[in-house]
Amino acid sequence: MNTETYKLGKELDSFNSDDVQNGIIAILEKGNNVVLDMTACHYVSSTGLRVLLYSKKVAAAKGLKVCLKGVNAEVQDVMDVTGFSNFFDYA
Repeated sequence: MNTETYKLGKELDSFNSDDVQNGIIAILEKGNNVVLDMTACHYVSSTGLRVLLYSKKVAAAKGLKVCLKGVNAEVQDVMDVTGFSNFFDYA
């Protein structure tokens, strides 16, 4: 299986969640694993968390993976508090 990287912008929220989700799903539809490069991302809203979880579920249904890379401290805190950090592998 191949892996593709999807780079997030500064924020993952309701303003860009559809575009991000569509981009991730497009990679998964090709049969590729996804590495989400979150190096530039400093904010993830509840809508953004939903995108991450949905992407993980779609990937799992296809036997694929979604891994996170470059998660900064602020976003990691949100991931830890919500329990999302337990759902993802980190690259």
